[in-house]
Amino acid sequence: MSEIIIYLGSKNVSSWSLRAWLMLLQTGADFDAAFIPLDQADTKDKIAKISPSGKVPVLKHGEMLIWDSLAIGEYLAETFPHVCLWPEDSKMRAHARSISCEMHSGFQMLRKHLPFDAQGRFANYIIPAAALPDIARIIDIWTDCRQRYAHKGSLLFGKFTIADAMFAPVVNRFVTYNVAIPEIIQEYVDTVMALPEMKMWCHDV
Repeated sequence: MSEIIIYLGSKNVSSWSLRAWLMLLQTGADFDAAFIPLDQADTKDKIAKISPSGKVPVLKHGEMLIWDSLAIGEYLAETFPHVCLWPEDSKMRAHARSISCEMHSGFQMLRKHLPFDAQGRFANYIIPAAALPDIARIIDIWTDCRQRYAHKGSLLFGKFTIADAMFAPVVNRFVTYNVAIPEIIQEYVDTVMALPEMKMWCHDV
């Protein structure tokens, strides 16, 4: 058994698990993944055995336990600094942290009205008005990043960072519910959906 174990929820519905999975894969570290099916009679009891918060994902590294997606990202960034999970430039890093934290704590209407469904495709879904401000703000965030950093690569800050992991489930939501997006961010959406790690998650639920 690997020294690193990550406990994850059902692939099709656990967007927070996807975030942690993407971050951990970027490190190249050897790890074991344990999936806990959600919405089952014994789900709560199984998660309670490994998670102080009663939620997944949870990262176990030796005796260390981390039970929040963004905290997992920060821990991995510090443990595997050569991977550069945050941008190396301090101003870009502050920008990446800001939008990651905004994703972590916000967009409640998007979560409510466009629930994560990794494989679902609803081309004619009518987006509730309550979710539109969240969608507009996310489009603004992505557009700003593409305008600033497109010359560095096709992801938010050029290469893959924690910010991309935080927004990857939102990219999937936009595809799932056929959200209209401007051309400037289409490359970003396409790039995220084409990531091998993303395909591993979304095509094997």
